[in-house]
Amino acid sequence: MIIPLTAVYASITGFLMLFLAYRVSTFRLKYKKGMGFTEDRDFESAVRSHGNLTEYAPITLILLGVGELNGVDTQWVYLTGLAFIAGRLLHAWGMHKGRGGPHPTRLVGILLNWLAILVMAVLVLVNAL
Repeated sequence: MIIPLTAVYASITGFLMLFLAYRVSTFRLKYKKGMGFTEDRDFESAVRSHGNLTEYAPITLILLGVGELNGVDTQWVYLTGLAFIAGRLLHAWGMHKGRGGPHPTRLVGILLNWLAILVMAVLVLVNAL
């Protein structure tokens, strides 16, 4: 059995993760810092943008995959995955533009990501019961 929707969202997430990792790596090379970060707010926000994606992506992708495999309506999987990707892109952009501080797109990104997790968790649970 294949899960094409989750495969697309996982691939997009992988591309975003590589981009964010590249940003962190450029700061690490610039400051010769193998671990942690400096007082540079842009460096710190790059590290946290990447870290935040690695914290939220696994559970969201697992829920999308389980939902898709277990027969949750494809439209819900599609829309929830789209909200997740949009949220991750907005969060990363808001972290960059806000330099780690408050920024409207960061807030919208967080809310979309949380909503995607909540919706898929409910749909998967209801489908399983």
